[in-house]
Amino acid sequence: MTSPDALVRVATARGVTTLTLDSPHNRNALSTALMTQLLAGLADAVADDAVRMIVLGHTGPVFCSGADLKETAAAYASGTVPAGMLGDVLAALWECPKPVLARVAGPARAGGLGLIAAADLAVCADEATFAFTEVRIGVIPAVISATVLPRLHPRAAAELYLTGDTFDGRRAAEIGLVTASVPADGLDDAVRRYCDSLVRGAPGALAGAKELLRRPGAAELRGDLARLSALSTGYFLSDEGREGVTAFREKRLARWVAALDADHGDHAG
Repeated sequence: MTSPDALVRVATARGVTTLTLDSPHNRNALSTALMTQLLAGLADAVADDAVRMIVLGHTGPVFCSGADLKETAAAYASGTVPAGMLGDVLAALWECPKPVLARVAGPARAGGLGLIAAADLAVCADEATFAFTEVRIGVIPAVISATVLPRLHPRAAAELYLTGDTFDGRRAAEIGLVTASVPADGLDDAVRRYCDSLVRGAPGALAGAKELLRRPGAAELRGDLARLSALSTGYFLSDEGREGVTAFREKRLARWVAALDADHGDHAG
């Protein structure tokens, strides 16, 4: 039975284990506790022969807001940040021998997009919004690139990584981030249809098919994630990263944005 204090709820029925991110108070941010519980839930589902596939869902209006910036700010003194653990989560999703489907009913940001891309299939509501917001707080989407870039069209990746702009579910489907975008009231039916199809596959054949899909570069994924995790940590610990996280938490403009406004005022009129 799932603990009442759990940040990831676990339920299994008819061969489908649903792992539900259940930390709505911080918009399902990727805290160390949540990621630890998600890894445990994935491991248990993989070990259970009765489980044929996994659905990754969420409570609350937000799928996942990305890194837990409150925890990140508190961790600066130690010289490490929770984002470094995200690589283990993405690798576990990517390497899972059972099909993983992400059910996205609301917004996803930054690291949350890494979770979606790591899943084999992803279905979102048309109204869901997405953004790679890292550059706006002085960091880069390093770790999630291991799963995101194989999904995205290169021109879209360049646009969205560099601008940090928000896009909707239909655009997410067009550029390959999600498998399908549907009206919100049809999301559960769409997920159910995929589940009905996936559980019809032989477990061994599904695992083998996933190996084929992962074959190019699959052996290098963990090494790539280790390098990207180190890169991400470096940006979070940089002067810009610290300023960006602090500004976001204090709900003010980061100094590089404030400087633009100041320069504009100096040259106005």
